[in-house]
Amino acid sequence: MAAQRFGEHNTTIMTIDRLQSLTDSQVADLMALMRELDAEIQVTEQMLKRAVEAPRTHFFAVMDGERIIGCASLCVFDSPTGRKAHVEDVVVLSAYRGQHLGKRLIEHIIGYARKELAPVDVYLTSRPHRVAANEMYKSVGFHQKETNVYKMEIRS
Repeated sequence: MAAQRFGEHNTTIMTIDRLQSLTDSQVADLMALMRELDAEIQVTEQMLKRAVEAPRTHFFAVMDGERIIGCASLCVFDSPTGRKAHVEDVVVLSAYRGQHLGKRLIEHIIGYARKELAPVDVYLTSRPHRVAANEMYKSVGFHQKETNVYKMEIRS
């Protein structure tokens, strides 16, 4: 699926691109985005590159010219009950919020999943206090699933 072009910001055309490798400046942009996503998480350049280059992870970036101003990943796996994909780490740079870029990004990911991955069930999680994000996810067709999410951290 080709990059989606839309809107202008200053003199550049914004696009949504699927990245499969990163330049040094893109790594710096993503590090800043990950700090905005969660200031307490520790993300390394190696972690970013591994995620972008993983064959079953589809990494999408909102680009303002050469600069990454938003991103999300779509992680795909096959289970006995069908193909599933999980949207992870959706974030838009705070200076660009309020322009519906997160919605455009999610709609782009949904379109990609329909065209490239169907049949597939797409999941995402969002913290309850992120009211605007939760409303946006519902507005593009996600519905809240009654379930519990559990986490176990396994470190070396």
